[in-house]
Amino acid sequence: MTSTPSILRSIRNQRRALLTAGLLIVAAIWISIPLGEWRGGLFLSIGIVLGAINHLLTEHYLLTQVEGGELPTKKQYAASSAVRLIGVSGVAVVLALVFWPHGAAVLFGLAIFHLIALVFTGIPLLREVRKELNEQIEEKA
Repeated sequence: MTSTPSILRSIRNQRRALLTAGLLIVAAIWISIPLGEWRGGLFLSIGIVLGAINHLLTEHYLLTQVEGGELPTKKQYAASSAVRLIGVSGVAVVLALVFWPHGAAVLFGLAIFHLIALVFTGIPLLREVRKELNEQIEEKA
């Protein structure tokens, strides 16, 4: 085990997704201010940040479980995910309702970050699965 705290490793592991999210935040604010819709850009950015927080907490949870010597069961992982998603979604919905109609952009920001996370975590995973399948096929041949 390394001495680096797992939350810092979580950030390091997700740096591409977080960098892309940061660039989208800057772009949302930069584009929305000249259009006179700074509130929409601000709430879109808040949604992206909420998605990033959820993503980092998920990574942190998994790292701490693995470092502890045990993998979480499906039930434990589902319960942990549900708590995080309820918290993040609750904050997003409250912001959307309180600051309607501009606050609705928080929900779009969450959706955008989830697409970013899917691209940066899902595609490499699919490549790895395809590589393993190809190796298994070659072993049988």
